[in-house]
Amino acid sequence: MGETANHQHQHQHQPPTQMVAPPPLAPPSMAVSKGPTWQPNEQLQQLQYCIHSNPSWPQAFLLAFQHYIVLLGTVVLIASILVPQMGGTHGDKARVIQTLLFMSGINTLLQTLFGTRLPTVMGPSFAFTLPVLSIMNDYSDDNFTNGHERFVRTIRTIQGSLIVSSFINMILGYSQIWGNLTRFFTPIVIVPLVTVVSLGLFARGFPLLGNCVEIGLPMLILLIIGQQYLKRLHAKTHYLVERFALLVCIGLVWAFAAILTVAGAYNNVPERTKQSCRTDHSFLMTSAPWIKIPYPFQWGTPIFRASHVFGMIGAALVTSAESTGTFFAASRLAGATAPPAHVLSRSIGLQGIGMLIEGIFGSLVGTTASVENVGLLGLTHIGSRRVVQISTAFMFFFSIFGKFGAFFASIPLPIFAAIYCVLLGIVAAVGITFIQFANCNSLRNIYVLGLSLFLAISIPQYFLLNTSADGHGPVDTKGGWFNDILNTIFSSPPTVAIIVGTLLDNTLEARETVVDRGIPWWKPFQHRKGGDGRNEEFYNFPLRIHEYMPTRFL
Repeated sequence: MGETANHQHQHQHQPPTQMVAPPPLAPPSMAVSKGPTWQPNEQLQQLQYCIHSNPSWPQAFLLAFQHYIVLLGTVVLIASILVPQMGGTHGDKARVIQTLLFMSGINTLLQTLFGTRLPTVMGPSFAFTLPVLSIMNDYSDDNFTNGHERFVRTIRTIQGSLIVSSFINMILGYSQIWGNLTRFFTPIVIVPLVTVVSLGLFARGFPLLGNCVEIGLPMLILLIIGQQYLKRLHAKTHYLVERFALLVCIGLVWAFAAILTVAGAYNNVPERTKQSCRTDHSFLMTSAPWIKIPYPFQWGTPIFRASHVFGMIGAALVTSAESTGTFFAASRLAGATAPPAHVLSRSIGLQGIGMLIEGIFGSLVGTTASVENVGLLGLTHIGSRRVVQISTAFMFFFSIFGKFGAFFASIPLPIFAAIYCVLLGIVAAVGITFIQFANCNSLRNIYVLGLSLFLAISIPQYFLLNTSADGHGPVDTKGGWFNDILNTIFSSPPTVAIIVGTLLDNTLEARETVVDRGIPWWKPFQHRKGGDGRNEEFYNFPLRIHEYMPTRFL
């Protein structure tokens, strides 16, 4: 009792203890509870050959032939749409295809040697369709003795417009204006730009495939199953199937289409179905010359009309935006760093030189970086520059020896459409991967991305739906030149993406969100000196040519 009493007495004189609140528990990590997370990665680890590594020569030639086949679809599609409306014959269509292939070979070789040096094929651009339609519309009321005469007059006018508008790209490029513009880009701008470069071409996918479902749909299914699933059946054939399944699928479905044609399956169908499904309805084999080398001014002296030049200037600006987005996608799929500003500038300047050559040689449209061929880099997992350079040999060969080129040009367009469904989808997904270099949990970034993506698809769709068959768009003022420029620019998803994305990203809390926008990752790629050391490895000229050239042309 004494101890208890004493203990209670002592206890009564102790100061009261303060209750300390336990530290708050950290919120559970979603990464731990849901699964692993991945760090941003500038290079795709599954690539088997990057920009400066090369497969064996036999494989390189087969892969290069695949690039030629993929390009051929776009060439034939553009010629098939425009030449008949211009009044051209089947022979004119064959010569136009030969010229487009020849120009693609020249421009691809120039870009891979002295432009961006990325493995990008340069092909004809649909951006020139509206200016060409405008030129055709001006000649529709003139009195010509036959359709061929109207075709020649139209293409000579296209020549003159291409020659004049080419200087826009040269000025933008070699004055560094385009490079300075791209310095305002961040991953938040690149995501919608690259994504809509591909998604903006959705009309070349299933809508074109649907013109002949019995050929296009088997091609799409066979390509997916053959290239993605069958390669997993045996380890030894994995890479062969992955790289060359496209050629095998084309051969099988093309043979199936030929059987249907010979069996008379398309004898009593509408003319549009015959053009899409039959393998003998292009009439290229009978009209193409055995040997014909495209040469300067082959259609005659160019015709220069100021009213038509402005539409082509708009198309030249559009191709600069298209190529820029495609170059960013190609850099990812080739294992290279993002192209620096000075590299983009010189590539756009060189594209202007290529457009000048196209005007001199009488091409139907100007060129841009081929989105489909960039998708082929991702499909085969091979981003080798040498493979794309070898593909120019096929372009030159089949553009000169017309009968051989006409044989492959008779592949039905729905087969190409099935291929584009896969290739364009790959490029769209590559564009989305750039978001890893910015804060994708920022509501500010989500706002800029969402609005840029939606408007880049919605605005051009509005312009296309309200454009008549003769090329008149929603902008309809008394100034025809003004109409042509705006209708061409706002019909282009990549151009709208650059305008909206760059404006929003650089004016909406730009200084407060430098890190969220991904600028610390982006900035080192924009400097020629003191930037990322890998830039020189990927983008320097061959044979140390850069040591003998003025800096402003690099």
